Amino acid sequence: MRSGHLNWAGGGPYLAQGDYHENQRHHIQGRYINVSQDLSKAATEIQQLLNQLSQTNPTNTKREKMVVVAEAVDQIESNPTLKAKVINALKAGGVEAFKEAIDHPLVNILMATIEGWREVEAE
Repeated sequence: MRSGHLNWAGGGPYLAQGDYHENQRHHIQGRYINVSQDLSKAATEIQQLLNQLSQTNPTNTKREKMVVVAEAVDQIESNPTLKAKVINALKAGGVEAFKEAIDHPLVNILMATIEGWREVEAE
């Protein structure tokens, strides 16, 4: 029987993390954390925020896009719970998975700022 810790990204929404025990028949038993669900919830909240801000603010020029992203950053930073969800989703699923989960044209601009948070948290 093998035991260990699992960090697995199976592509798409299939992510798992947790402790496991594997018997001779390769049946895995254990506790798993649904990383994809946490990532999905945080991504949905960010996407809703970007959609809301894009509906009430123009996004035709680079400057207008930056204004919307700055407002999104302000709202995320003023909500410690949401900020923690985003940081934890990034730690668990990675930047690319998080970006793919957010269907919004401003996601790449926003992610540059959010990645900076992760670096600050690591220090």
